[in-house]
Amino acid sequence: MATTADIRNGLCIDFNGDLCYVVEFQHVKPGKGGAFVRTKLKVIKTGKVLQNTFLSGAKIDIQRVERRPYQYLYKDESGYNFMHNETFEQVNIPEELINSPQFLKEGQSVEIVVHAETESPLFCELPAFVDLLITYTEPGMRGNTATNAQKQATLETGATVNVPLFINEGEKIRVDTRTNTYSERVK
Repeated sequence: MATTADIRNGLCIDFNGDLCYVVEFQHVKPGKGGAFVRTKLKVIKTGKVLQNTFLSGAKIDIQRVERRPYQYLYKDESGYNFMHNETFEQVNIPEELINSPQFLKEGQSVEIVVHAETESPLFCELPAFVDLLITYTEPGMRGNTATNAQKQATLETGATVNVPLFINEGEKIRVDTRTNTYSERVK
């Protein structure tokens, strides 16, 4: 069993019966008293961030998780279907396990994080940025750039994002899947 000396960012541990990722940690050694490790843990199932303090040398239960490359195939009534890039095995994942399902398009590569002991998928991560085509947006008004004005644009996946006024229909843009916002125009 591991101790708090093994804690690092991105480590998956079993904390109070839930699988959690270590988002941030800090080893603190006060002048008086014993050392401790202050952590921020993100619960995988709920996405909630918890703060916890472990005494230095306390035992922690490290869980093994694997990131596997998958390709998005299609969506049906049971969820989203993905295919493993090497074994061609197909897996169905419910929408709540995907970080930004509105930006998924057929053939897109994603990573699915799987609990190694139970072989159950924990969550699906899209790349940080995806390039998508704008299918509809209102034409921008010339000279209306005194402020950081934006307009709605519908993407090829059906999602809508706010874009600057100079972006037109038929252009490709890069979208940040972590914040669900426009990033830049793709040439």
